[in-house]
Amino acid sequence: MAPVTITHATSGNGGKYTAHVAGEEATGYLEWEHSPSQESVRIATHTVVPKAIGGRGIAAQLVEQLIADARDQNFRIVPQCWYVAKKFDANPDWSELRA
Repeated sequence: MAPVTITHATSGNGGKYTAHVAGEEATGYLEWEHSPSQESVRIATHTVVPKAIGGRGIAAQLVEQLIADARDQNFRIVPQCWYVAKKFDANPDWSELRA
């Protein structure tokens, strides 16, 4: 399986994790916004992985990077995106990160 590199960029009131798969033009991404009421809360709004790179666990890797950053940077997450919510439900050890 081709290696996946995940980058993160902030802009405006949020940010975006982008998954780059070696040898592929298509990228997957997870977008988030700051909570309007709490600076230490991020709202995961969308996770998108195009069919061209689907079926490789890309979405899960994006969520795992968000979780790792939440632990490192001390923020919590509102899983507004259905996929992120599903991953939270499947990983009860993340419960302290759910806002």
